[in-house]
Amino acid sequence: MKRPSWDEYFLKITFDAAERATCVKRKVGAIIVKNNRILSTGYNGAPKGLEHCTEATCLRKKLNIPSGERHELCRGLHAEQNAIIQAAVYGVNIEGGTLYCTFQPCVICVKMMLNAGIKRLVYKGDYPDKLAEAMLKESKMEVERV
Repeated sequence: MKRPSWDEYFLKITFDAAERATCVKRKVGAIIVKNNRILSTGYNGAPKGLEHCTEATCLRKKLNIPSGERHELCRGLHAEQNAIIQAAVYGVNIEGGTLYCTFQPCVICVKMMLNAGIKRLVYKGDYPDKLAEAMLKESKMEVERV
C-alpha cells in the first residue's frame, strides 16, 4: 500500500474544500497547514450573510471580465482570503505555515499571504495573473506547483 506524501494528502483535502465553493466561474479551495496539522480552510464564495454567487449576481460574468483581471468586481472572497480570515477570527497563528491551494493565487491573495507570514505555497492549477507570479518570484516564499 502506497501512502500519499504530506503534500499529496493536504492537496487532496484542498480539492475537497473546493467542493463547498459557491462561485459560478471557478471552484477553489485552500488550506493552511503548520507542522503537518490543518489550521484553517477556505473556499471561494460570497461573504457570510449574503446570497451565494449565482449566474444572476456574477458581475464578472455579465461584463465578460477575463480571469486574473479586475478582482475588485467580484462579490466573492477567494479561498485563500477565507482561510486567512478564518484563522484570524479564531486566533490561530498561521505565521510560518504552508498554504495549499487548488490554483495559483491572485495578486491580492499573494499580498495577504506574504503579510500573514505564509512561508510555503503548494498549488495545482494555473491562474492568469502575471503580477502574482512576479511577486511570488520576488518573495522569499517557497513555491511549488505540483
